Amino acid sequence: MRFMIIVRATAQSEAGIMHGPDDPIIAEMADYHAELAHAGVLLEGNGLKPSRDGWRISYRDGQRTVIDGPFAESKELIAGYTLIQVRSREEAMEWARRFPAPFGKNGDGGMIEVRPLYEIEDFGEQPGLAKFNELEAQLKAQKAEKAEKAAER
Repeated sequence: MRFMIIVRATAQSEAGIMHGPDDPIIAEMADYHAELAHAGVLLEGNGLKPSRDGWRISYRDGQRTVIDGPFAESKELIAGYTLIQVRSREEAMEWARRFPAPFGKNGDGGMIEVRPLYEIEDFGEQPGLAKFNELEAQLKAQKAEKAEKAAER
């Protein structure tokens, strides 16, 4: 089962205020991600730049509209994420409980949200899923090939 730990944005993250290399939160997040990697459950984790650097695409009546950032409501935005693969909801909950306060212990520590990802199996036997299964197999093979090449270096 895959779960995404979503770090909600704050006014500070939307302002693009970066944590310095000596900030304890950087070390805490690095340690946390190292624990996830050592346990074999980390798939990916990254911070996101402020919404001013992004855009949205809105769909209405068959038309696409591009809307450039920044976006007004920082509480509705995402500042980062960690993607994990675990055996159960309970295991995901345990890892989420250990997630460091994303913006430090002082002041506004922020908020995280944890959501399960859909898996192909959730959709049952439906026409068209063969393409998704094929793509997933290709991506896994590419990832294994990259890991093998990296190990050779």
